[in-house]
Amino acid sequence: MHLEQIYLGCLSQASYLIVDEETKTAAVVDPRRDVEIYLDAARKLGATIRHVLLTHFHADFLAGHLELRARTGATIHLGARGQAEYPVEPMRDGGELVFGDVRLTFLETPGHTPESVCIVVFDRAKDAHKPVAVLTGDTLFIGDVGRPDLMVAAGMKAEDLAGMLHDSLQKLLALPDETLVYPGHGAGSACGKNISSDTSSTIGKQKRLNYALQPMSRPEFVRLVTCDQPSVPAYFSHDARLNRSEHETLEGMLQRARTPLALEQALRSAREGAQLVDTRHADDFALEHVKGSVNIGLWGRYASWAGTLLDPAQPIVLVTDPGKEKESAVRLGRIGFDRVVGVLAGGIAAARAEPGLLAGNRRFTPDSLARALATSAPPQVVDVRTDAEWEAGHIDGALHVELNGIERETARIPRERELVVVCKGGYRSSIGASLLRRAGFERVSDLAGGMDAWNTSPAGAGRN
Repeated sequence: MHLEQIYLGCLSQASYLIVDEETKTAAVVDPRRDVEIYLDAARKLGATIRHVLLTHFHADFLAGHLELRARTGATIHLGARGQAEYPVEPMRDGGELVFGDVRLTFLETPGHTPESVCIVVFDRAKDAHKPVAVLTGDTLFIGDVGRPDLMVAAGMKAEDLAGMLHDSLQKLLALPDETLVYPGHGAGSACGKNISSDTSSTIGKQKRLNYALQPMSRPEFVRLVTCDQPSVPAYFSHDARLNRSEHETLEGMLQRARTPLALEQALRSAREGAQLVDTRHADDFALEHVKGSVNIGLWGRYASWAGTLLDPAQPIVLVTDPGKEKESAVRLGRIGFDRVVGVLAGGIAAARAEPGLLAGNRRFTPDSLARALATSAPPQVVDVRTDAEWEAGHIDGALHVELNGIERETARIPRERELVVVCKGGYRSSIGASLLRRAGFERVSDLAGGMDAWNTSPAGAGRN
């Protein structure tokens, strides 16, 4: 048996390829939407993908089950409680899927979502009765468990789901301690609150180290896992709905998304309500950008922030560096933002011919910001980090407005003062500054390098 974890860092998402090397049959668990990586890996092993298994209806990315079905004819397997628009083979508690020496046994593990399952992996050539690994989806992470509050908008109580999660975890704790744990996400995912940067562990280690697996009563567990969860990104309900539906594949979306748009076409789309998204680096965006565009750079958690801040129902026009058109569209496609109508032909250079179309903005250094703050008319610092980051230290006099709520909080932000947006490293601040400019704020800059640069500079010493 060949078992391979395929990790996508920008979404902190893990998928799995399982191949029986005798029959050359392959299965993929929780694939991302750009599925060529699985097809290539299977091809190198001389295998054919026959099965696609979803541990649940994912909320943070659009899975590639329909893409793999279209490319290979694979059967889609889903937890028995899941209701989908497409044909599925249900994974029932205690059921199994066997191909060659591979045996996959299913555990229904509701809690994160009602239809969640975990998949226990056996290599029968080595030991028919002792599992090699368990693929835990979003039920059990390394250092954490799946959040139980994502179904609240659908009318379910987080406390009820947390109780289900407690009971489901007992099934996993009954597995041998040496069983490898392969989760659906790593650190950075909003599907948990304390996920480790490790991408695998064992049942035994998690029994010792995972805060949520320590001995406690069911009510104690419910209280523990329902408190202090991070805010739910806006696009999660959109993706969960799409993962249930029969929808267009990524290939169709990309045919539209990579359409080169002449400048006038791009501007017309923007006037008609399209979102103009510039995916270049913040430094390049600061030098020049199309007025009204939002900077969400490919160099950071691009898809997650696009999903949080953009409207999936509105068209999107991309402005990219040369050669980055496909990547910019693919990464939006991974979260189901399929209404990309094209990319500005010629990039930012094409806009230079239109007088008054371009703007630029300053990026402060720690030294220049310290000098500005010491004047009689200092700028207003707007800190867009999370509550936890803010509480760990911030610039004196700063206004705290989390990035994911900045467009709802503009009434709190003074329009008469120059604004300097800050974050941890300078990525989110460029996004926030571009959103404020789009909202009509005229004097908006940001701090290059963010609080990381500020805290290590002489200028920032003693000013937190």
